[in-house]
Amino acid sequence: MNIVNKLTIRHLKQNKRRTLVTMIGVIISVAMVTAVVTLGVSFLDLMKKQSIADNGEWHVLYKDVNKDQLEAIQKDGETKSVVITKDRGYAPLAGSQNVNKPYLFIKEYNDQGFEQFPIELNRGRFPQAENEVVLSEEIASNAKVEYKIGDRLTLEVGQRIYTNSSGEEQLLDQNIGLNTDSIDETLKNKITASYTVVGFIKRPIWEPTWAPGYTVVTYVDESLIEANETVDASVVLKNVKKSLYTHAETLAKENNIDIKSINYNKSLLRYYGVTNNDRLQATLFSLSAIIMGVIVVGSVSLIYNAFAISVSERSRHLGMLSSVGATKRQKRNSVFFEGAIIGAISIPIGIVCGLIGISITFSFINSTIKGAMGVTEKLSLVVTPYSILIACAVSILTIFISTYIPAMRASKISAIDAIRQSIDIKLTGKVVKTSKFIRKLFGIEAEIGLKNLKRNKRRYQATVFSLVISIVLFLAVSYFTDNMKKSLELSQSGVNFDIQVSTGSGEISDRVLNAITSLDDITEYSVTKQISMNAWIPEAEIAKELQEQVKVDPNLLNNGKYQYFITFHALDHKNLQAYAKQVGADYNQLIDPDPKNLSAIVIDTVPYEDAVAGKYVETKMVHKKLGDHLDLFVKEGEAGLETKLKKVKIAQLTDQFPMGVSSGGLGDITIIGSEQVMNQLIEDMNNAHSYLKLYLKSDDPMATQQEIEEMEESHMNVYNVFQGRQQEEQMIFLMSVFTYGFILLITAISVANIFNTISTSITLRKREFAMLKSVGMTPKGFNKMMNYESIFYGIKSLLYGLPISVVVMYLIHKSLMNSFSYQFALPWISIIYVIVAVFVIVTSAMLYSSSKVKKENIIDALKQESI
Repeated sequence: MNIVNKLTIRHLKQNKRRTLVTMIGVIISVAMVTAVVTLGVSFLDLMKKQSIADNGEWHVLYKDVNKDQLEAIQKDGETKSVVITKDRGYAPLAGSQNVNKPYLFIKEYNDQGFEQFPIELNRGRFPQAENEVVLSEEIASNAKVEYKIGDRLTLEVGQRIYTNSSGEEQLLDQNIGLNTDSIDETLKNKITASYTVVGFIKRPIWEPTWAPGYTVVTYVDESLIEANETVDASVVLKNVKKSLYTHAETLAKENNIDIKSINYNKSLLRYYGVTNNDRLQATLFSLSAIIMGVIVVGSVSLIYNAFAISVSERSRHLGMLSSVGATKRQKRNSVFFEGAIIGAISIPIGIVCGLIGISITFSFINSTIKGAMGVTEKLSLVVTPYSILIACAVSILTIFISTYIPAMRASKISAIDAIRQSIDIKLTGKVVKTSKFIRKLFGIEAEIGLKNLKRNKRRYQATVFSLVISIVLFLAVSYFTDNMKKSLELSQSGVNFDIQVSTGSGEISDRVLNAITSLDDITEYSVTKQISMNAWIPEAEIAKELQEQVKVDPNLLNNGKYQYFITFHALDHKNLQAYAKQVGADYNQLIDPDPKNLSAIVIDTVPYEDAVAGKYVETKMVHKKLGDHLDLFVKEGEAGLETKLKKVKIAQLTDQFPMGVSSGGLGDITIIGSEQVMNQLIEDMNNAHSYLKLYLKSDDPMATQQEIEEMEESHMNVYNVFQGRQQEEQMIFLMSVFTYGFILLITAISVANIFNTISTSITLRKREFAMLKSVGMTPKGFNKMMNYESIFYGIKSLLYGLPISVVVMYLIHKSLMNSFSYQFALPWISIIYVIVAVFVIVTSAMLYSSSKVKKENIIDALKQESI
């Protein structure tokens, strides 16, 4: 080790406080990068595991392939394993007590399917031959038909076929429930099959609660598949990458597989970052670039400030080395050596601290996630070589930048200037000149404080820079998390209930209604009546997307107006009153039956999926004002003659939906009102009929569904959408945990950064404060000076930080607009929080640091050479 490096180590030991502060800055930065990267990797791993638990592990599905095509898929170089499945068909369930589920649904799997698909065996074993089956436990609990292991079943297995009035046949599957009022279905193409019961499984997740058949799983022997028989092949790939889409299509073309029959497990592939949607791909890459940029900038600022805030100390030390013959290269290498020592100690500690911190966080939130949302999988700590390498690379690069700049600056100045520190401290009158207005308004303490900031320009700029970065970090991450949550909500179906009950006739008797709503597990219910109509809306008031369509095709207008499809939902009194209060409407106005004063709530801002553009859109469906009227009409008769209805006044405009109501497509308007208003509109219609639906929320949706079905009311359809809704809420909840955890981490880092910067700056000014006290500055005057400095720091940082934050937020918005469409809006609440927090944190840091300085002896502080 050469003499310069030895002196560098001695200098680090002498300035223990400064060295420790710098090391803490590096440790915090490395821990931040490690924690964020590990959190992201672990979160994606959880979502992959949850998707596999819900839908099975597969990447590409080839439907209806024959034996030769199946062999080609299995032999493909990208194929890791293949799950063979086949929907054998339906068989009548003798003795079923559930009129809505009269069938058994037989589904076949090979051995791989029992391993990779979510089939949970409760007792017995899985089938090992084609004449063995496992039965869903729902058959006993819901249909009240008892079977036991060893029973022999002889079934007539066929396909559900619906024949329409034109004689055309339609094949029905598990997603289409039994509806005896509107569909007259039969079982066709029946064959007799015998099976032995070898076990029982829990009701599979993929079986819709309204499905007409209870799941029965049997075995498909690949060697017994006939040449003309077709099966479904679910493929697990060796390498999951974007080229899988083109590879699958190429494989299909080479083997005469219908490309339209290829399905992709999008819910799993998106967690690999793989999608065939170019817009979504652009969104993912741009967002990743922005958020990683934010992290890197935060890391750079934290480490750089730890070095740069004490440049004057380092410059003085290097100046002394220069005075005894040290060359520029030796001075540069001395600073790099200092950075290397700090990095070698701090980076491993930072990585360990980051991993420990994230691990502790996971142990706390795992029980919350499972308890709140029923997630079956555990959020585990996933550490990859890439995450560690990223943390190390960012930290090494940052330390290099942080040391390079002061090293180059210090190596260029003369020994005399470095020792005198004349570069950092400006004493010319022009530089430190302040406005007379400051002194008159705030006093001499404020003027001295401002002169101090001007005189110590580098320290002042480093502190302001630290504050600006903290502001930008917080606002950017806060805006990112809020918009990611909004985007996720837009992409979900918006189901806000657990169970829907309806009938083909559109009526539910009061007796049945009271019986259902009084069930023990029901927590909330809503009864709605629904009618459909139309309205002519002037071109200037239609959605901007429709205005674009009108420019292309003016024939869409009729006398300058566009025809909208209107759905009127009449809520029961209790729910209408609650909804009116929620959106700020007058309930009494809504129930007024006066034909001249009919009023309703219009949901004008709605989300919908634009299939053509390939994005989710939130738009203002109609540009109306409070008090405007809707000119409603219906088309009746074969000629489609228009019958005008009474006008309805807009009592309130909102973007909030009541339970059971969801948005339509582009050109649809949803209206919420009372039965009184609906009855007035129905009076103008011929043969009008409203459809009544009951929406329920339940603590135990499955038990509630069974209780409703056991009422044995004819023609009553029960749709349990709890599982789909639960999955949507799981996604939103997990995203919130991830994003708000990110905000908390960034906030903590920002506060630590500010405290570190200001504390070090104040400590370096001990001699300066001692001189002020020596010439008569009182403790009260000293406090006033520090408070004014805090104000100057806060104002300057906000003047720079807020505009930069707006630019970053707009960039985030633009990247999201590749897959979504909604208006850019500033997060005013977060901005107010930032403004308040900046002054609170800066003042607290100044007071905390200056309180230590106050205790210093004036003589000792004047003599001090190191910190």
